[in-house]
Amino acid sequence: MPSFDVVSTVDAQELRNAVDQANRELTTRYDFKGTDATIELGDGTVTVEADSEGRVEAANDVLLSKAIRRDISPKSLSAGQPQTVGGGRVRVVWSVAEGIDKDAARDLVKVVKDLGLKVQAQVQGDQLRVQGKKRDDLQAAIAAFKELDFRLPLQFVNFRD
Repeated sequence: MPSFDVVSTVDAQELRNAVDQANRELTTRYDFKGTDATIELGDGTVTVEADSEGRVEAANDVLLSKAIRRDISPKSLSAGQPQTVGGGRVRVVWSVAEGIDKDAARDLVKVVKDLGLKVQAQVQGDQLRVQGKKRDDLQAAIAAFKELDFRLPLQFVNFRD
């Protein structure tokens, strides 16, 4: 039976490249001289740190612009609240969304059912499998997902005929 999977992932190498490019820009830009602003990649997080809240916001903009240029959706990055840490420094921790959580999967299943196509959707861990008898129905479901302005970036993988 034809099927495809709906996933929400971030390419780790592209994210690493975006962080590296943003760090390079922070070290060379005139308005960041002497601020000791840094962007660090962690496990599922990106930490932006600088000496003032304004510099952190500017570093966040640099990070987002580099991520967008590397084809990383801004929907997959969510910023936390600025926190004051020791030495008068300010830190913002960005979380990187990986996978489709249960609530989002439930919303996507509801979208599939509301389409009126002869397809079924099943939640399988952090992804969603959509199956149908006709390839055209599956392609219509993909088109409907692409038109949908969902809170997570969606990718379609494992299309099997």
